[in-house]
Amino acid sequence: MEVAQCCLVGVDTIYLSTVDYQRDEHRVHLIVYHLVWTPKRRKAVLVNAVATECRALIERKCSERNWQILELAIQPDHIHLFVRVQPNVSASEVVQECKGLTSRELRLHHKHLLRLPSLWTRRYFASTAGNVSAATIARYIAAQTGL
Repeated sequence: MEVAQCCLVGVDTIYLSTVDYQRDEHRVHLIVYHLVWTPKRRKAVLVNAVATECRALIERKCSERNWQILELAIQPDHIHLFVRVQPNVSASEVVQECKGLTSRELRLHHKHLLRLPSLWTRRYFASTAGNVSAATIARYIAAQTGL
């Protein structure tokens, strides 16, 4: 089976990660989404402890659902998630679960977020990535964090 090379940028290191097609009983697949969503009114609220906890919550949700995070960038006014999922998982499902969990938990622990009518806007950006464009998306997200 073909193998795609994906260049990911770490904190201090540039490394190559092999993104293989996944196989199970009846399928061979490579489903990768680039997702972006923003806080309500694009407020720069994802900073310091809020950003740290938001990252941990998204990582936990992805781990629970067996979704592989290829890159995650938390900016003060938006989030980029580059994630690999199973074929039966839609982009909207990933966004809905991540936004739902983070909104509930962050607003519970950080009372200043209750000033917003809701933590997240209803809209989001979603794009699929194949084995050719995965490196480009990973570099773009890494550049967003200034790494």
